[in-house]
Amino acid sequence: NTHLICIYCTPYHLLHLAYAVRPSLIYIFVCTYSYSFLYTCVYKVVVVELVDYLLDITAWSELETQAFRYTYLIPPGVCNLLNPSTIYANNEVDLDEVEIYGFDYDYTLALYSNTLDTMIYNTARDFLVKHYKYPEGISKYDYIPNFAARGLHYDIQKGLLMKIDAFHYIQLGTVYRGLNPVPDEEVLELYGGTNHVPLEEVSGFYGKGPVMKQFMDVFSIPEMTLLAAANDYFNSNDIEYDPGHLYKDVSDAIGMVHIKGYMYKWIMQDLEKYILRGDETYAVLHRLASHGKKLFLITNSPFSFVDKGMKYMVGKDWRDLFDIVIVQADKPHFFNSCGKPFRRLDSNGDLQWDKIKSLDKGQVYKQGNLFDFLRLTGWRGSKVLYFGDHLYSDLADLMLRHGWRTGAIVPELEVETRVVNTEQYAQGLTWLQALTGLLERMQMHRDPESKKVLQDWLKEREELRAVTKNLFNPHFGSIFRTCHNPTYFSRRLCRFSDVYMASISCLLNYDLSYTFYPRRTPLQHEAPLWMDQLCTGCMKTPFLEEMAHIR
Repeated sequence: NTHLICIYCTPYHLLHLAYAVRPSLIYIFVCTYSYSFLYTCVYKVVVVELVDYLLDITAWSELETQAFRYTYLIPPGVCNLLNPSTIYANNEVDLDEVEIYGFDYDYTLALYSNTLDTMIYNTARDFLVKHYKYPEGISKYDYIPNFAARGLHYDIQKGLLMKIDAFHYIQLGTVYRGLNPVPDEEVLELYGGTNHVPLEEVSGFYGKGPVMKQFMDVFSIPEMTLLAAANDYFNSNDIEYDPGHLYKDVSDAIGMVHIKGYMYKWIMQDLEKYILRGDETYAVLHRLASHGKKLFLITNSPFSFVDKGMKYMVGKDWRDLFDIVIVQADKPHFFNSCGKPFRRLDSNGDLQWDKIKSLDKGQVYKQGNLFDFLRLTGWRGSKVLYFGDHLYSDLADLMLRHGWRTGAIVPELEVETRVVNTEQYAQGLTWLQALTGLLERMQMHRDPESKKVLQDWLKEREELRAVTKNLFNPHFGSIFRTCHNPTYFSRRLCRFSDVYMASISCLLNYDLSYTFYPRRTPLQHEAPLWMDQLCTGCMKTPFLEEMAHIR
């Protein structure tokens, strides 16, 4: 009946532990976990004791026992450590070497309120019913704000929305047909007895394969929700349909919201309602320009839309801050094709017919391609840092083919950081890791009683995984993790971005000669011998107080 309680704590906690539980009744084995002269030593302590016996001698309730576990499991100050204004590094970046800063517009310079998602969903849903003659019953499905999450995959032929990890495994419990979860047993049956999806089916370089489509930008959240709603209507009413046709029609309906200019019209009519934190965009751009940095803009949005938004956020002279402005660039083709030449727009936004021999400040250009951009500017290599929100369309080619530095804008970081900073998350995750360690070390015990204990631990581990997932999103969990593995999205984030952050306003917290160092977290075969394993966000954000006046 022996239970092992794995506790991560300091010597201070050990004294209290020894006081709380009679020293004569327990054996404590201490081994050094990691150490540093600059940090407090952290020890891995395995306390061998009968939890049932503890209950007998203390008359503790189950709740009090859990409280006892958590009190000594969580070192002091582990909650509220992460700063949402932190910039996280996947690769070492020295800002002192960066001379040129480039930006996407939507969800990079301009952040939008969640109201926009509802408008996109409603308009596309009505378009689906009126123009594609889908059943009127679909109109009754309202937008569900927190149903979908960025980075999910959609099986086009099966009509399933799911989360896949970095190793191409479907996270069981996150597969949805319409608005309802698909049982794990059915998922395994649908995929030939496994939850692994072959490489050639998951996605191509830009996120779409023959079977799976990955939704990578913030604009895709209404599309996923509409797909789920339409699938749910057909399934609930036993109406036969082709999921492939539905996917194409929903994609086209969402596309019409952009092509017909509905989204641009809504935002331009009420900038205050839709655009968030424009003052911070103003502060970032002015700070960079005042330090002599060159700025450029490459966006797929039309000039009239960008111009109105930038005037609202930065002022009527916003173009004076930028050395080059390129609109309707048609990314990602802008970065990987040399087919389209640059066209200049006049002050009225009309196309001009002159041949472009240089990209000049004060002018606005349309279309074009990166190869001509590099030839005309000479802006190459690590002296260029480009920010965007879409890992494939904005960053992948620049990172892999052209050697620019890249910065990913991930607005979801703010919400996920708030969750990670809660005591409930810290307690749950720490005990989850402790259980995993116990299972690994004690699995060699094969007697019936030990097997029963191991089964109880496995069950508790699965329950804790579900609770932890639901803290982020009750349907799909965190966009960065599937249980213990990184998500497919997280793997692409690390591959295609040198740094990532919640918004470009995070730049205000750092000096422009600051160097970002990625944390050397130990590989599986390496011993954790250094103390600098805390994530970047656990550190005091540098220059935060000094830069506060800029905000």
